[in-house]
Amino acid sequence: MTFDLAYALQILPRLLEGALVTIQATLGGMAFAVIGGLLLVIARLSRFAIVRYPAAFFVEFVRSTPLVIQLFLVFYVFPRYGVVLSPFVAGVLALGLHYSCYTSEVYRAGIAAVPKGQWEAAVALNFSLSRTWLRIILPQAVRSSVPVLGNYLIAMFKETPVLFTISVHELLFAALSEATQSYRYYEPITLVGLIFLVISLVSSVAVRRLEKLARD
Repeated sequence: MTFDLAYALQILPRLLEGALVTIQATLGGMAFAVIGGLLLVIARLSRFAIVRYPAAFFVEFVRSTPLVIQLFLVFYVFPRYGVVLSPFVAGVLALGLHYSCYTSEVYRAGIAAVPKGQWEAAVALNFSLSRTWLRIILPQAVRSSVPVLGNYLIAMFKETPVLFTISVHELLFAALSEATQSYRYYEPITLVGLIFLVISLVSSVAVRRLEKLARD
């Protein structure tokens, strides 16, 4: 089978529409992961065991199970308990929950890297616990975590094809839809790979520049 350039250009606009959905799912999932990871790390560092242990169990459970299983849990099992979500929202939620457990570990490393003297200075200045966290610790921890968070954003983008299993009209879903109608898989799948490659490379450059800004 030869690559039909004319056919590839014909289906490209529909694939780009799917790519837009992929990008939206990635950004939505990452926004959820950034906030969720912060809440998880605060819970894991809590001095209250009733908060600390469930948070630690959740992180280990999610990190030890496949994303696709968590996706099916959100989309197919949650409705049994009254939580009915559209495929797109369920996909974003599953991505966000999955990666929040990884971002929480990134934050925890960033917090651990804050010099002990910063905590001692906050105590000496009689800062409240909330002010210490919000004004001193978290800004430093988040700043040092930016490069790794950027890498997780790219990793999440490359994992979005799993959303086609619940009929989210993302890039791979669009390609397979075209392929099942034309019985040509060469062009759609090749274009999917190229689109992922281009966006990933551009994102990598942006992350490196962001990392440089964070260091400066």
